[in-house]
Amino acid sequence: MKKQRKTKQRQLILDAVRAHCDHPSADEIYLDVRAIDSKISRGTVYRNLNILVKQGKIHHVKLPHKDRYESNNRLHYHFVCSVCGLVADAPLPYFEELDEKTAKESGFIINRHRIIFDGVCTDCQCKESET
Repeated sequence: MKKQRKTKQRQLILDAVRAHCDHPSADEIYLDVRAIDSKISRGTVYRNLNILVKQGKIHHVKLPHKDRYESNNRLHYHFVCSVCGLVADAPLPYFEELDEKTAKESGFIINRHRIIFDGVCTDCQCKESET
């Protein structure tokens, strides 16, 4: 990979991702950065998100309806609320044994696996019980 120089815009984007406790979309990151630098373009944000993922500084969370980003680079799983769309880390250890077993039985080289739990978050459960 070609060495990427550090830019002010890339640092702003990295800081915006790190400032989130949730898993922001590229558009949310763009709006955060745009509030600081009104001249930054959507294309610059998207391009730099891809660069930061390739550099291993952030993680790209691929979801069925919208991709998200996070600064937590350890291997882990996610919850997605089917009511409000919240994306949160699941408090489970990553099962490396699943990668190893699958590789052994399939012949594939497994880099990682991803698991997304779909359900209803606690906030939405509370709102449903109030109605």
